[in-house]
Amino acid sequence: MDMSNTLRIVLLGKTGVGKSSLANNIFGEAKFTLNNLNDLKSHCTTAETKSVNGRSITLIDSDPGRSEEKKNPELLRCITECAPGPHALLIVLKVEKFTEQEQAVITQICEDFSENALKYAVIVFTHGDQLPEGMKMEKYVEQSKGLSDLVKKCGGRCHVVDNKYWKNNNEDYRSNQFQVAELLDTIDEIVTENNGGFYSDEKLQEVEEDIQKEEERMRRSSGNKSQEEIRKQARSNVFKKQADDAAPTWNRVLLRVAVTAGLVAIVAMLINLISAKVSKEAPLFNEQLSAPELAEVVVEQAGTALGASPPETPPTTVGGVVEVILTPVKVIQNTFEVIMEKCSALYERT
Repeated sequence: MDMSNTLRIVLLGKTGVGKSSLANNIFGEAKFTLNNLNDLKSHCTTAETKSVNGRSITLIDSDPGRSEEKKNPELLRCITECAPGPHALLIVLKVEKFTEQEQAVITQICEDFSENALKYAVIVFTHGDQLPEGMKMEKYVEQSKGLSDLVKKCGGRCHVVDNKYWKNNNEDYRSNQFQVAELLDTIDEIVTENNGGFYSDEKLQEVEEDIQKEEERMRRSSGNKSQEEIRKQARSNVFKKQADDAAPTWNRVLLRVAVTAGLVAIVAMLINLISAKVSKEAPLFNEQLSAPELAEVVVEQAGTALGASPPETPPTTVGGVVEVILTPVKVIQNTFEVIMEKCSALYERT
C-alpha cells in the first residue's frame, strides 16, 4: 500500500462517544476494538489503515479530554501517528445537549492543535436515533447556539451516524452507508480546498523530522524491510523516545507539587506557633509590644520550630523579620531542588 497517498484522518472526542464504532463504519469492518465501561480508563490512541472505495485511509482514534498525566502520552501518540499532519479531523459528538463538557473538549482540541485546525474539521454526530423523526442534522444544529457556532467554524460541515440502529438501514438519510459515503466526499472536498495539503504545525513538523531521521537510520541496518514496515517502526521508536524524554519532566512537576505542599505546611506551622506566642505575650491590640519585641518573638519561634538558634540581635524592621522567617524556608526549598535533581539523574541512569 502506497502510504504517501494515504489520507490521514484523526478522530477526536471523549472516550465512549462512539469513535471506534464510527471508524469501523468507515472501514466497513471491525478493525477498532470497542471500549466498554470497564475500558474507559485504559483508552489510548490507536491507528489502522485500509483501502476504502479506492482511497487509502489511516484512521487515528484519539481522546483530547484526558487528565493531565494521561493526556501528555495520548497527545504524543496522536502526533506521531498522524505526522506530518492530518488531512482531516473528525470531531465526534453525541446527539445530545451541547454542554460545557462538550465545549471543554473543543477548547482542548484547539489548544492541542490550534484554532486553524478547524478549517480541516468535520463534526460527526453519533446516536443518530436520538434525532426527532424527519429532522436532519443541519436543522438540529440550528437549535443550539453553541453547536451552530462550532459547525460554522468548521465550514458548515456536519454528518450523523447511528452505530446501533442504522447499520442495515437502506433509507437515504438514516443510513450509515449513506452517511459514510457523504462523509468521505466531504473529506475529499477538504483535501481539494487545501490543494491536497494537510494541517500541520511546529510540533508535527518536528516529529516528522525525527521520524525521517529514524527511517534513514533504519534503512542502513533494516535488511529487507519494506518502506511501510520501516515507517511504522520509526514512528514507534520516535514515540518511545519522546515519552521517555517527557517522563522526567512530569516527575519534576509532581515533585514541585510535593515541595510546594511541604513549604505551605511549614509556613502554616510557623504562623500558628508565632501567633500563639504573640497572643500569650500581648493581646492583638496591645500597643505596649514594640517592633523589636515582636521581632524577638517571631525569630525565637521560627528558630525553635526549625531547630535553629535565633540570632542574639533581632531585626527591628518588618522586612528584616520577614527575611528571618523566609531564610530557613529558602534553605528547605534549595534542599528539595537538590533532591529533585538527584531523582532525575537516577531516573536517567535506570
